[in-house]
Amino acid sequence: MPVYTIRHSPALHGEAQINTSKNAVLPILAAALLCSSPVTIHRAPRLTDVDHMLRVLTDCGARIGRQDRDITIYPAALRQPREPQNLHSLRASILVLGPLCVRLGEAIVPLPGGCAIGQRPVDIHLNGLRAMGAETEQADNCAVARGRLRGANIYLDFPSVGATENLLMAAALADGVTRIENAAKEPEIVDLADFLNLAGAHIVGAGTGTLVIEGVSRLSGVEYTPIADRIEAGTLACAAAITKGSMLLCGVHGEHLRALLFKLREMGLLVQEDARGLCLRGQVRHGADIRTLSYPGFPTDLQAPMMTVACAARGRSVFLETIFENRYMHAISLCRMGADIRTEGRMAVVEGGRPLSGAVVEATDLRAGAALMLAGLIAQGETTLLDEPGHICRGYEGLDEKLRALGADVTIAPLH
Repeated sequence: MPVYTIRHSPALHGEAQINTSKNAVLPILAAALLCSSPVTIHRAPRLTDVDHMLRVLTDCGARIGRQDRDITIYPAALRQPREPQNLHSLRASILVLGPLCVRLGEAIVPLPGGCAIGQRPVDIHLNGLRAMGAETEQADNCAVARGRLRGANIYLDFPSVGATENLLMAAALADGVTRIENAAKEPEIVDLADFLNLAGAHIVGAGTGTLVIEGVSRLSGVEYTPIADRIEAGTLACAAAITKGSMLLCGVHGEHLRALLFKLREMGLLVQEDARGLCLRGQVRHGADIRTLSYPGFPTDLQAPMMTVACAARGRSVFLETIFENRYMHAISLCRMGADIRTEGRMAVVEGGRPLSGAVVEATDLRAGAALMLAGLIAQGETTLLDEPGHICRGYEGLDEKLRALGADVTIAPLH
């Protein structure tokens, strides 16, 4: 697993092509299990989370073909997964629950893992499938759903992205019409619905709080290119903001980052949008208050990189993390580098403008690792970032390479 060495870097300049979205690719890969013929996903990012999901699909009986960045799924002979370790390593593995239940009449899926950023129970997934006629339980560390699924009216207690995706996929082949209220509105939900509609589903309302799905008897295989990764783009935008850089982020939709861009502008960064993508220049000057919320609110996945931005800005910034209860682990390492951060429960107060110094720090989760890599760019001296579990490469393809191409001093070596 990698060790990153980051040294104080000059202002970052240049263009960066944004990869396709991990959080869009993973549910689309799960949705391929719904199709009766092969599905090809173009420009899939080279990430360990994608590799894990492909192992999950193989464990479910699908065959996988890969050619460069294109992945083809052949979902011919589905079965229940047999290797629980494949599912335990990836939170998104729970997304095969709905497709397996509606295709096979039964799904027995080991409960998933992922970053240790807080509780992420599967109750909302199971409650929705139960409303659709399944018998559900959690037994022997597995989520179980059995029965023929039919259309239903479902209200989600929380606009969970994963539950919305799971129920959307199950409803695509269920008998009758399903209505999901208080659904998640993330761009990745829209992308999943676009993929399913291209395959023959009847889904309206994606991107709003109400989804209506008319079940069909079969879905066909298609070729599809997912949307750009708004979290990768947001992380690089934060890098531009702290290094007084000038950067063009190609291929990203500014609308998908509206909350982040509003805050960066509020803090002093110049942001322009055109047909190529996002242009950022200047530097952050003021602190800001950040409250993470479900989309279109400020994304929890950008809270950690934004805390590094707050450390670089003068004045006080206040963070309120409303999505996950254990997502300030990066604050400890930022303080080790000289930051002034106080945390209490779901709140963090950052007194920005303190100089940072290089230190040995550890990536405790995916987004925390990215935040610490950014902090190393503005710290005096050398920062050693240990990522023994390989968190960063779960969600960022070659983040160190992209930063180097923009002028950063970042190197990577394997951990012996």
